[in-house]
Amino acid sequence: MNLSQIEAFVHVAEHGSFSKAALVLGVAQPLLSRQVRALEVDLRETLLERHGRGVRLTEAGRRLLEHGQDILQLVQHAREDLRAQRDEPAGSITLAVPPTQARLLTLPLIQAFQARWPAARLAIMEGFSTTLTEWLLTGRCDLALVYNPEPLPALEIVPLRREALCLYSAVAQAPTGPLTLQRLAQLPLVMPQRGQLFRSRLESAAAMAGMQLDVRWEVSSVPALLDLVAAGVGHAALGEDALHSYERRERLAVSRFDTEDLHCTLCLVTPANRRPTPLQRGLASLLLEHFRMPRDGAVQAPTTA
Repeated sequence: MNLSQIEAFVHVAEHGSFSKAALVLGVAQPLLSRQVRALEVDLRETLLERHGRGVRLTEAGRRLLEHGQDILQLVQHAREDLRAQRDEPAGSITLAVPPTQARLLTLPLIQAFQARWPAARLAIMEGFSTTLTEWLLTGRCDLALVYNPEPLPALEIVPLRREALCLYSAVAQAPTGPLTLQRLAQLPLVMPQRGQLFRSRLESAAAMAGMQLDVRWEVSSVPALLDLVAAGVGHAALGEDALHSYERRERLAVSRFDTEDLHCTLCLVTPANRRPTPLQRGLASLLLEHFRMPRDGAVQAPTTA
């Protein structure tokens, strides 16, 4: 087994075709076929099954693909780390963020990143917090912004900001008086699917108070969810930042709960068992700088290298 064989296999598996992978890599298709076949012989496993439209992974192939992607990412990080010692940070880095933060952060962060490191590239992935931790542990991303991450030995966690949980309603349907859990249980709700952090936090608080929430609709997209709320379909409980990410704020009324216990903490999470590259350290500094600023401020590049 060697890196060329692993790279050939990963590209064929990701593109589902030898011809597409050969085009991306700029090599002859027969060479890719020989490399993958040599890998199968060495491992004594069939990794790919060929069919009329390309190839599909076997069970052994799916398992090797995860290892192969991790190996290639580590090799890329090693190259970037050495390159960064010679000149400015280069290469690519991946940041994973929750949906609301993706809407708020993507444009200003990429603008500041490009100004600071023009030779580098930043990829931003979006997902809910439970998924982001898994992506970080498996190497699919380099850093993540996660709400209330589980404290694990494999993770380094830096709290960034505390975010209150609020109730979003159509203006004409906003509840009057103090917003209690008892009042919330009487309202039809539009919420993300089970497992999403804000919903879990709210359902746990309601259960402890002996109540059950009336979740009428489940929608994973925060903008689509707020569109439903603005149309009067139901109410939604989300973090306060959701309002900043919505373009038609005048259609929404935001109510705060009468308790301060309903909140979440957004944290910067990095792997504890992988030495950060200069680019990773720089992006972490950029994020820390951003979250020290007012919510309507733009991201600025750090003053130190």
